[in-house]
Amino acid sequence: MSHQHILNSIEEASRVIGKTWPLYSFVTSNPLSGYEKTSFSKAVNSAKELLNARIFPEASIYRQAWEDGEINEKELLTLLRENGLDQSPDFYLRKMESQKRTEEKNPNHELDRIMAKWLAAFMDEGLAEWEMPGKKEGFYKAWRKLAKYDSELSIAQGIDVPKSPSEALLQILSGYSENEYTKILTYHLAALPGWTGYINYRVESNSAWQQKYPISLEDYLAVRLWIASHLKAHILPQSKNSDIDPTITNLQYIWLKAWEKSWQNQLVKTLKGESITTEPTKGTDPDPEAQMVFCIDTRSELIRRHVESKGNYETYGYAGFFGIAMDYNNLNDGLSRKSCPPILDSSYQVSEIPQTNKEGQLAAYERKNDNFRFIEYFLRRMKNMLPSAFGYVEGSGFYYGLSLLGRTLLPGFFYRFKAKRSTPHETVCEPKIERKNVEHDMSLSIPLEDKVAIVKSAFDLMGWKHFAPVVLFVGHGSHSANNPFGSSLDCGACAASPGRHNARMLAKLANIPTVRKTLADKYQINIPEETIFIGAEHNTTTDEIVIFDSEVPNSTREKLVQIKSDLLRAQQTATQDRLGISKDSIAVAQQKANDWGETRPEWGLAKNAGFIIAPRTLTKNYNLESRCFLHSYDWELDRTGKALEGIMQGPMVVTQWINNHYYFSTVDNDTFGGGSKITHNITGKFGVVQGNGGDLKMGLPLQSLQQSDHEPYHQPLRLSVLIKAPETMVNDILSRNENLKTLLDNEWIYLMVMDPLQDNEIKRYQKDMVWTPAMETSKNNDLLEKLMQPVEVDELSEVSI
Repeated sequence: MSHQHILNSIEEASRVIGKTWPLYSFVTSNPLSGYEKTSFSKAVNSAKELLNARIFPEASIYRQAWEDGEINEKELLTLLRENGLDQSPDFYLRKMESQKRTEEKNPNHELDRIMAKWLAAFMDEGLAEWEMPGKKEGFYKAWRKLAKYDSELSIAQGIDVPKSPSEALLQILSGYSENEYTKILTYHLAALPGWTGYINYRVESNSAWQQKYPISLEDYLAVRLWIASHLKAHILPQSKNSDIDPTITNLQYIWLKAWEKSWQNQLVKTLKGESITTEPTKGTDPDPEAQMVFCIDTRSELIRRHVESKGNYETYGYAGFFGIAMDYNNLNDGLSRKSCPPILDSSYQVSEIPQTNKEGQLAAYERKNDNFRFIEYFLRRMKNMLPSAFGYVEGSGFYYGLSLLGRTLLPGFFYRFKAKRSTPHETVCEPKIERKNVEHDMSLSIPLEDKVAIVKSAFDLMGWKHFAPVVLFVGHGSHSANNPFGSSLDCGACAASPGRHNARMLAKLANIPTVRKTLADKYQINIPEETIFIGAEHNTTTDEIVIFDSEVPNSTREKLVQIKSDLLRAQQTATQDRLGISKDSIAVAQQKANDWGETRPEWGLAKNAGFIIAPRTLTKNYNLESRCFLHSYDWELDRTGKALEGIMQGPMVVTQWINNHYYFSTVDNDTFGGGSKITHNITGKFGVVQGNGGDLKMGLPLQSLQQSDHEPYHQPLRLSVLIKAPETMVNDILSRNENLKTLLDNEWIYLMVMDPLQDNEIKRYQKDMVWTPAMETSKNNDLLEKLMQPVEVDELSEVSI
């Protein structure tokens, strides 16, 4: 037995856990990302066995979808027949409903509780007033020094705890065969997937906390297995007899696939009609008064519809980090955070510098910010220090009570009051971009070639041909009060940060004269001299769009007056549409945004199900109900397929993460989600637990997915991607990118292509580069009609998929 063999077993076992992202940067990612190289069905069955998790929607969700007509009867019957099932859908619904899930007692509950206690103490990121001693030495060594003081462990005098994690693992595993290593380690990593997922995140991101206080999966397993051995808890997982009928699981998968295909059919029917009726007629449309680029986020679909209806405006969809792989240094708290997709390494660092002749105003802003931070720190210390805590609470309680009463009764008023009094730093600052991780003898300034490449990439990916006098790059963020998961409502493409910083940075780069000249001379991208690019932000909670126009020349300000007026009208109709009310919709949205008792300020990306990569003309005339990510793309300007390849490698993979996060958080919120907000308890400033301990919650809270305890809002369907481009181009891209082909072959996502070279025929990707018509008719309608008739309840036959 070697240490390297154990490390290899740890790496293999770690596939069972994903990454638990911190609350301040809560990225929605696939919790089963370690299994993406295996099929979806095998992955979820592994999760079911190892995590004791639900992996498909409950029967009640299928019944609701069935009764609402969202599952096409012929599609369902076809799938049932292909699997040798000849009873009626209602029969199988009742069969699924008859299966009751029994709660299993956790044999290692005490072990889990003790480990959660030690992990919370070590991984704290500033919430605790008294820090665990010895953290700089790493988790294992810090625990080893303090373990003898833990009364729950009762370590007697003379018991020798191994000096290193490798020694501990070698000692504990010496009594087992090497074939059992992975099984043992997988079992103990899966026991607390939230905590081990956060260890995984810290190790892979190499965060500042990880650099200062290191912890690894090896440390965790060494501590856990030593405690398990000491307490005589189970080390090798016990075999268990499942009371779940395996045919029920297969039935659930059949119903899921029927539901997904039914949704795809409806999308295909809609877009196929649109491709025939609304192909643009060249030369007939007047030039737009303004163009606006929004994130591909599903919430942008709503606001884009309403903006386009208010004037001659053209909108585009682009990944919300606007093509800049950057970290952003926040002027308000001094922290630098990632502001691009997690799958990208940050190449640039963006910070704030004063605008021309506004150095004094920036200095005043920073002094005001420093004073506010000091007051906040002082009040926190007064509450937490032993000598002052009781007196401070008694003396200030009256004033806190008034504040609490006002925020409870008049949240909308306080939202508007604060908005009028605050002065955002964007009024006095402009973004500055520099290179990251450069050698000491290199300049931090980025070369002209990099600036041109960033701007050109944006135009290429969106298929941009002409430029309006005003172009807005609209990032998005959210606003909510008393919401630990607030960052999950921000831009996923910006690693759960607001997209305003990236939008402003791209606008600044596109306004640089030398960048424009190079684009014209080298790439024949001619931007009119009067065109100006401006950064903006869409608040997804209130649907307000704020334009950062402090540096806009006077010649453009008159145009912005009308644009702002139209955006205000768009906000009004968008909030009416989203909230389902006709009166005071903006005030209601503002109230929800600032109500500290509001568990659901907005729905976020709930109900996401599709990703459309095509020109806006394909979707413009339809209400897609905020269910689709929309990325602008024109294949005719991308004959090599390079732009499409970038979209498929980046945004398509990220949207798959988001979609699977919502899927798993919905089907089993206890395991993969965040539980109820009512009993949330923030731990360590980075996560939440339910009540006073237990596993760290890794996903979205119940209120972000359910309308009520028994009524779902999000529909757990895997992502269906539709690309308008030649089939041959897509095949070429898949043949060059095995990772994308693997995602498709393993059914983590679905892919459809609308081929403009074949009369816009839509085809579905099946497997191994095989395509079939999207709207295939049944080959045996007579049998299907017979199957639709009610039958008597009978035995359920075997199912295979």
